[in-house]
Amino acid sequence: MKPVTRIHSRTAVLADENIDTDRIIPARFLTTTTCEGLGRHCFNDWRYLPDGSNNPAFPLNHSEGKDCAILVAGRNFGCGSSREHAPWALLDYGIRAVLSSEIADIFRNNALKNGLVAIVIGANEHRWLLDNPGIDLSIDVREQAITLPGGNVLHFELEPFARHCLLEGVDQMGFLLQHADAIGAFEQQREAA
Repeated sequence: MKPVTRIHSRTAVLADENIDTDRIIPARFLTTTTCEGLGRHCFNDWRYLPDGSNNPAFPLNHSEGKDCAILVAGRNFGCGSSREHAPWALLDYGIRAVLSSEIADIFRNNALKNGLVAIVIGANEHRWLLDNPGIDLSIDVREQAITLPGGNVLHFELEPFARHCLLEGVDQMGFLLQHADAIGAFEQQREAA
């Protein structure tokens, strides 16, 4: 995992509410234990027509939705099952941050553990972002701040451990390995007692 300190991008908007993890990555694509290649199946049944061609009605298929690293999603994003493949698919697709007024807890935890910045914002700010797709935003993970066009700043909360892991580019195991010497010393001291 690479450190995540700042994300600057235009926004893509999926205003639908209750976008569940099966919509993000359909269950039939959960046959891998790595995230490589999952991006091509991200939003698969929504993004493609039955013949495999791009669905012109899907917002991320529009020119203004392409190559956006920040997704503004409708309320209750990531609900449904707890599949870790959902944040993997978004990351492999190129999404680095998801903003919504409500993000399912399990999805948010999985996202943050894998380097996808999942940010809950206020309802008024969320409505404004939904109504203004394609704007440039800067997300500063260290400062927990989103800079809007014109310089206005929104602040957001991240659990301190998740913030630390994002900034350091480590997952939970990586965090433990950073403290291997201290853990080993504790274990030796405990065995001696």
